[in-house]
Amino acid sequence: MNRSSITLLTAGFFVRDPRKVARSLLGKLLIRKTARGMLVGRIVETEAYLGADDAAAHSAAGKTARNAVLWGPPGHAYVYFIYGNHYCLNVSCLPDGAPGGVLFRAVEPLEGIEEMAAARGVEIRSAGDLKRISSGPGRMCEALAVTRDRDNGKNLVSSTSDLQIAEDGCRVKRVLVTPRVGITKSADQPLRYLIAGNSFVSR
Repeated sequence: MNRSSITLLTAGFFVRDPRKVARSLLGKLLIRKTARGMLVGRIVETEAYLGADDAAAHSAAGKTARNAVLWGPPGHAYVYFIYGNHYCLNVSCLPDGAPGGVLFRAVEPLEGIEEMAAARGVEIRSAGDLKRISSGPGRMCEALAVTRDRDNGKNLVSSTSDLQIAEDGCRVKRVLVTPRVGITKSADQPLRYLIAGNSFVSR
């Protein structure tokens, strides 16, 4: 990763079908700015949620106070708490007023690894331990200190935000598409995207 080549994505990147956004996000950077520096992970796994017609999407139940971000401007964080023990981070897609989103399932730690590991309670003794830092949506959020209170509704493409999505010129050679995981409704749809061969994907 070359810091000098990092540029923020724009809101226009997300004004598209969530399937296209989910695929295009692979290889991009998820960045948390802290007082100590930056925590950076390369996005290696995503899932698309298509809006009101997608039974597995939170927006399928209609607009509520909980999921209102999905109906708002593109490029904003939608964070929810699941199974009573971890957070999940999504980004809103489609034009303002149309619900759609992409779930971040895993990132490959690039910078601030020790801080991310400490947040996860992971002791790094081997390369295998690195995968325990952010391979999975809950692990990833814990590593980057993502919570609903702190981050829900945050503009991920704003230069003033402490949680951002950027790019550094990385080109993904091969993408695998599989059914989504960890859900029961519309579980057979091929809407999970991952970088082929990357060891940091969730499963």
